[in-house]
Amino acid sequence: MAQERVPWYTVVIMNKAIETLQERGFFNQCTDLEGLSALMDKGPVTFYVGCDPTGASLHIGHMVPFFALRWLRSFGHIGIALIGGGTGRIGDPSGKTEMRKMLDYEQIDANVEKIKAQLDRFIGFDGKTAYAVNNKDWLEHLNYIDFLRDIGSCFSVNKMLTFEEYRLRLERGLSFLEFNYQLLQAFDFYQLHLKYGTALQIGGADQWGNITAGVDLIRRKMGGTTELNAAHQAYGLTFPLIMRADGKKMGKSEKGAIFLDPTLTSVYDFFQYWRNVPDADVEKFFKLFTFLPLDEISQIVSGNINEAKERLAFEVTSVIHGKEEAEKALAGAKAAFSGEGDKTHMPTAELSASRLEAGIGVIDLFAECSLGGSKSDIRRLIQQGGAAVNGKVISDVKATVTKADLDESGEFVLRAGKKKFVRVVIK
Repeated sequence: MAQERVPWYTVVIMNKAIETLQERGFFNQCTDLEGLSALMDKGPVTFYVGCDPTGASLHIGHMVPFFALRWLRSFGHIGIALIGGGTGRIGDPSGKTEMRKMLDYEQIDANVEKIKAQLDRFIGFDGKTAYAVNNKDWLEHLNYIDFLRDIGSCFSVNKMLTFEEYRLRLERGLSFLEFNYQLLQAFDFYQLHLKYGTALQIGGADQWGNITAGVDLIRRKMGGTTELNAAHQAYGLTFPLIMRADGKKMGKSEKGAIFLDPTLTSVYDFFQYWRNVPDADVEKFFKLFTFLPLDEISQIVSGNINEAKERLAFEVTSVIHGKEEAEKALAGAKAAFSGEGDKTHMPTAELSASRLEAGIGVIDLFAECSLGGSKSDIRRLIQQGGAAVNGKVISDVKATVTKADLDESGEFVLRAGKKKFVRVVIK
């Protein structure tokens, strides 16, 4: 039986690590908050957070538990990032309305290495306070019959179907392959408990069913039907699923997910995502996605909101991409929006001198610079007065851009709407 959920407000928390997670907005549910707090007060607790390599890069929405990992590690606890090279072969149905696209094993293995490198830059796997582990190590050659006898016998199908992630999927169709996912994630927790003494799993709120299944499995395998003894305690802690104040899913933009990989989401676009978040989200995102002290955050958000957003963008970009890249993105943003800064750090496209010599239609120019969507979208943008070349609004859809439109540096700066800019360099 999964342990009873305990609302945090019913317990007086003395442990500073948990207090910090609560204060910064990470806290959602815990299987036994009082017990976990007491365990953390006794000394370092080994914990883990998992992610499946369903793509070549994590996006910023994946990162909330890893920010929590860094906070817990700062209080002396030991963090494990479990990259699901094994479970990624199935795909977690939690939070999904349809079955994930199946990837071949070579692609999954390649994704594992890329994600491991991203997390290493963010966490720093030192082999003492933080580790990277791949569950492929124990799942790849698992004997299915033995697994069913040893692990499957500990699960009730009736109970599994009460969890929201399965109940919602049953309405649209849930494959037997996906139905096994909860057993495998619970088995991961059990294996990490045996190998590393892992006592805590953390994750998003949509992982509650999978996490409590792991807690319950450890209790059954290590403690029988009696209470857990001191050597085999297990806990689960979840974080809220982060939504923006405007109703959009965290980490999503008009172009799609905000990836950590700069080849998928440029550092400039990453910076601009944070610069343009709703006003109501600024303080919340400072607490979740930066490591600034709370009193400093309060001081920043009490001032000019645009300056606060710029600082938020700089801080988050520094954490993910490094301070040097953040400074370049800031310079590019200032050049685009205020004419200050350094244009070389703006999003840049190239145009041949021969194309310009003959003149190029403004619709074609914007399309070639990937600014404005389809040509029909660009046409509407121009008609609505949302397109400009070097600050001059273009209202004629048949206008042609020539050398005469170059600025003093021999370049163009194109603007689509209020927030999209591209610097065009003539080659």
